[in-house]
Amino acid sequence: MKLMDEIWQKAKANRKKIVLPEGEEERNIRACEMIIKNGLADIILVGNPENIKKMAKDLGVSVEGAEIIDPATSDKTEEYAKTLYEIRKNKGVTLEKAAQIVLDPLYFGTVMVKLGHADGMVSGAIHTTGDLLRPGLQIVKTAPGTSVVSSAFIMYVPGSEYGKEGLLLFSDCAVNPNPNAEELASIAISTAETAKKLCGMDPKVAMLSFSTMGSAEHELVQKVRTATELAKSQRPDLDIDGELQLDASIVQSVASLKAPNSAVAGKANVLIFPDLQAGNIGYKLVQRFAKAEAIGPITQGFAKPINDLSRGCSAEDIVNVVAVTAVQAQ
Repeated sequence: MKLMDEIWQKAKANRKKIVLPEGEEERNIRACEMIIKNGLADIILVGNPENIKKMAKDLGVSVEGAEIIDPATSDKTEEYAKTLYEIRKNKGVTLEKAAQIVLDPLYFGTVMVKLGHADGMVSGAIHTTGDLLRPGLQIVKTAPGTSVVSSAFIMYVPGSEYGKEGLLLFSDCAVNPNPNAEELASIAISTAETAKKLCGMDPKVAMLSFSTMGSAEHELVQKVRTATELAKSQRPDLDIDGELQLDASIVQSVASLKAPNSAVAGKANVLIFPDLQAGNIGYKLVQRFAKAEAIGPITQGFAKPINDLSRGCSAEDIVNVVAVTAVQAQ
């Protein structure tokens, strides 16, 4: 996909340091070699150096050039424990407890990002999304002006007339089950920024519903209307409109009938779903029926980039998510 090539080039042009806390996992070790060979990022693997080097040798790959840090022996561990304690002491975390927690590679990696010792983190090959988000929200926290962490998928349908030459962003498809209006507005703004930064898009953001501009009345529709108003007031510089049905969002002939005065209708390249059920179903329908390439989930809204992987990911998937994380960190 051309977009991924562009992301790789951006990553190479301004190399960032990315930590992989699942450093003793096979796919991460394979990905490490590819990332370093291609110059996409500087890599920190968290884990036991002997175990990692032995596994790399057994796999026939090299981790030369990667920094390997073991929380059990690192000279940074005490500093990280103190940092975690200062952040979480009001939540009842003692210094002794912090010293134990920080031995967890995910917490160790997250504190590393918080302190600027790494520019971003990628995990999830053997951990759940919750495992990743928990330390991220506790330690790195959300970006200023952002109320919620969310996710976006970059969807590419070759030859499609919709979006930017077949390129669209879908959100939120992986994190928030039922965002309220304020959260939905924040998701829309975050996804517009992701579209600009990663895809070079001029975002046209459609707030999706089963109603278009008042064609139906329901509390679910009202949530989307309120979210649209909030997003517009917070970011008047962005093209955001709603509520819009899917066809009115991307099909110009339908938009001309249903929303003739909208600057977004018929031209949308960023689709904001009203809840996680719709978003998750929507992206998988397009992925399967339209044979779309789906890049993601890309996590957005953290103060510093932290990205999740599917537990079914390949080493190549990890390489691409590291490249995305590196660009987010620029």
